[in-house]
Formats: sequence, C-alpha cells, structure tokens
Amino acid sequence: MVYPYLLNKHAHEEYIAAYEWYELKQEGLGDRFMLAVEKKLLQVSQHPEHYGKTHLNFRQTKIENFPYMIVYEIFTRKQQIHIASIYHQKRKQKKKYRRLRK
Repeated sequence: MVYPYLLNKHAHEEYIAAYEWYELKQEGLGDRFMLAVEKKLLQVSQHPEHYGKTHLNFRQTKIENFPYMIVYEIFTRKQQIHIASIYHQKRKQKKKYRRLRK
C-alpha cells in the first residue's frame, strides 16, 4: 500500500535550502539533489516499513549520493507518513526529530 506523505514545515525549509545551496555550487546539482530526494520519498511512500526504527517511532534513510537523511514517522491509522526532517548528516542529531504538530 502506498502511503501519502506530508513534509514538516522545517523539513520543507531544509529541503529548499539544500536545493538552493547545491544549485549555487554548480548549476544542475540542485536538480540532481531534488531528483534523489524525490526518488527516496517515493521509496519511503511505497515501502514505509522497509527502514528500521532509529529513535522512538522515527525511521530514517540516506539520500543516494548526498550527505542527507530523510527522517519520518508512519501513522498507520491515518495511512500517512510524516517527514520530520531532511537533514545534513553532520548537523546536530536532536534537530532531526520533529514531531508533527496537531
């Protein structure tokens, strides 16, 4: 079953900032980053339980060819995925676990 996903406001901001940074570094690199993120989000959406729990109910997976991780929670009752963060692996670990605000 494919679960739709929602990006936390901060995850969306991180995603856009990373895209812009890569695009400034080299034209087209931001687009490659975006494609890698979208590919991984599709994989998470199609197989949300494939990646193991790392902290409480959070799961994470690495974005191919970039030092970024996607951290997410699965809400099986709602049949939905909450993307808590898209973060650079060198950042402070605590910031990657952001709860969905109700």
